[in-house]
Amino acid sequence: MDMIRRLLLAAALFAALPALAQEKFIVVASTTSTEQSGLFGYLLPIFRKKTGIQVRVVALGTGQALDLARRGDADVVFVHARSAEEKFLAEGHGVKRFPVMYNDFVLIGPKSDPAMVAGGRDILEALRKIKAAAAPFVSRGDRSGTHIAELNLWKLAGIDIEKEKGPWYKDTGQGMGPALNTATAMGAYILSDRGTWISFKNRGDLVIEVEGDKRLFNQYGVMLVNPAKHPNVKRDLGQTFVDWVTSPEGQKAIAEYKIGGEQLFFPDAGVPGA
Repeated sequence: MDMIRRLLLAAALFAALPALAQEKFIVVASTTSTEQSGLFGYLLPIFRKKTGIQVRVVALGTGQALDLARRGDADVVFVHARSAEEKFLAEGHGVKRFPVMYNDFVLIGPKSDPAMVAGGRDILEALRKIKAAAAPFVSRGDRSGTHIAELNLWKLAGIDIEKEKGPWYKDTGQGMGPALNTATAMGAYILSDRGTWISFKNRGDLVIEVEGDKRLFNQYGVMLVNPAKHPNVKRDLGQTFVDWVTSPEGQKAIAEYKIGGEQLFFPDAGVPGA
């Protein structure tokens, strides 16, 4: 009887092997902002229903996401640091970059506003005031798109942050959500993408202090990892995702993702030079 049961179990497992083998999935290396804002939780079920392809997201800072893809451990990258994306392409690791969507960065800070920057629209002046006041500032410090943008803004403000930072400036080496938690605990200023801020619950005494500066624009791009350089890349499945997220259907889904009636990301796949 035991032999019969074992044979039946083996037969059932053998019959299930084709279904397991046919499971279609890709790995997308992306940013913490697309994950922690809830965007992927909204988009990916729509994509899977349309195509049958499961997307496994590895959410990292943009620099780490691109490094993961450089090792051939992802099929697609979906990130937000144009200079880093172009370097990735120039190295031959990506096939072609496509713009997908944008939102913006905002400067978050405590209501007490020790640097007196609230209501301003000049992010560079705000950073100069924070530095002058030695007001607490939290940086992601993780080579993410947000971190790269922050470092560029300090540079544009005429501040060499690596040389001039003091105890007031805290590198966390963490994603956007954990970094915001640190800022909440410290009553500190922090640069955040708007999508994660809208979805963030543990705000404490933090509010938006500065927004609307054109230098806070935040563009996202998507790329298929180059199968000629990384033969294990799932070219067809990965390209299906790239095509869908930049298609009218995918772009509509991005535009429809809202929290409390507020749109988090704005599709721009067809915009030249985005």
